[in-house]
Amino acid sequence: MTRLRFSKMHGLGNDFMVIDALTQEINFTPEQISAWADRHTGIGFDQLLLVCAPSDPAADFRYRIFNADGSEAEQCGNGARCIALFVQLNDLASRDELVWQTSNGRIITRYAGDGQVEVDMGEPRLQPAQIPVLATPDPESYCVQLCTDDQSFAAVPVSIGNPHAVLFVDSVVSAPVTEVGAKLTRHPLFPEGANIEFCEVVEPGFIRLRVFERGVGETRACGSGACAAVVAGILTERLRDRVKVSLPGGKIRINWGGPGQSLKMTGPATLVYDGSLEIA
Repeated sequence: MTRLRFSKMHGLGNDFMVIDALTQEINFTPEQISAWADRHTGIGFDQLLLVCAPSDPAADFRYRIFNADGSEAEQCGNGARCIALFVQLNDLASRDELVWQTSNGRIITRYAGDGQVEVDMGEPRLQPAQIPVLATPDPESYCVQLCTDDQSFAAVPVSIGNPHAVLFVDSVVSAPVTEVGAKLTRHPLFPEGANIEFCEVVEPGFIRLRVFERGVGETRACGSGACAAVVAGILTERLRDRVKVSLPGGKIRINWGGPGQSLKMTGPATLVYDGSLEIA
């Protein structure tokens, strides 16, 4: 048996099991991840995050993400804030600004103190092949039509290093997030699946958002989903370039200057506890 050290963390209630894979030998299966993610018999989390040695010489660390079902994900904005705090708390880095290698490029985090972290998420990807989505968005609405057995939904497809489909709704309170999210997250037009955002525009600088995450279900917050919603809102001229996003778990700030510009996300990260478990 091997004892594995970990930290339980969250960003606005989007919670994680975070593991230092620099000083520990890591070897686990998707079935183990799923068991650890169980909120009744395991640790309970939305994603498992690994801090690893990079293969990219320009990066300080590599960042890997596994969903609660054991599948690997490309990006997680709330997780990025948590790993930035994790390396600070564990003295793994001597600088506040760090470059992270992900499966879809690099992101930059800057620890601002008091649990606040700014993340440069890079440029959003809007071309169908980059998202990927098997349809060309309407040039005026930026939407594709996602048809199910009995309904059709207009969605703005965006990649923030992972695929998203943003639906604008009158009210996030009454939006059928679980029902519709489950149908659309594996829609045939998204060959790799998608995170589904339900976005209510309150005013040009403020939105309310709920997110059905691919491989997880609805979560209390989704940083990349907040970025995607703001991108979709700016493209469709609903939002200005600085937006406060209210999620069930709390609020974060997103800045985006438009196509060709990087997205900036700022919000909190919280350590819940440090723990360890035995694995075979």
